[in-house]
Amino acid sequence: MTVFWHEIRLNRMSLLIWSAAVGFLMMVCIFMFPEMQGEMEEVGAMFSSMGSFTAAFGMDRLNFGEFSGFYGIECGNILGLGGAFFAALTGAAVLSKEEKEHTADFLLTHPVGRGRIVAGKLAAVAGQLLCLNGIILVLAFVSMQAIGEGAAWKDLLLLHLAYFLLQLEVGAVCFGLSAFLRRGSYGIGLGLAAVLYFLNIIANLTEKARFLKYITPFGYAESADILTNGSIDMGMLLPGLLYGAIGVAAAFIWYARKDIR
Repeated sequence: MTVFWHEIRLNRMSLLIWSAAVGFLMMVCIFMFPEMQGEMEEVGAMFSSMGSFTAAFGMDRLNFGEFSGFYGIECGNILGLGGAFFAALTGAAVLSKEEKEHTADFLLTHPVGRGRIVAGKLAAVAGQLLCLNGIILVLAFVSMQAIGEGAAWKDLLLLHLAYFLLQLEVGAVCFGLSAFLRRGSYGIGLGLAAVLYFLNIIANLTEKARFLKYITPFGYAESADILTNGSIDMGMLLPGLLYGAIGVAAAFIWYARKDIR
């Protein structure tokens, strides 16, 4: 638990800044809805006629005139990208920074096995993601109450759960990469998150690229699918859980035998 609380204390400002930034942008979108609600039908009709662009973001299956549709597209994209970037940054640096910042000598001389160190850091990554989503969910709820909007909470909570699982997967994969890296890994984490996001857009554009949805976690966190079907596609979620498990297993196995410089 010492490693866990140390990581939490070390990253608390980063967590608060990211939570505030993503939460603030979502609150802005929510507060905009009452002002734009009268125009949403026209906006939805315009987007529905934009062909591939509409399909890329799932706007052809959601009604902008309803709050849940507006929330799924606008707030969903903010939470999806912002959460994925935070998860990637947090996971990609948590192990590699010990060598980059030359703190491994101090950490590994303590009577704590490497397995416990990895477990503590992994728990810290998961804990930060849980705090991030908890703060954002509270801010979204307060904003919806402020504008007097009653939403279909079952669907919205399912959407938030999907994005939380997405972040866990991205964080776990980047956590595994972090065990193999010796220098800074922020760029790799951000690049991976961005690539996964655009893979989902490509998969939405053509049926021939549909298989990409089984590679990217954005496939099972598609707001249009979740709000339309009322469920998360388990066929896409299970491979994602497997990728995350592989990342975690790789971190434990490699870090235990890694020659720390």
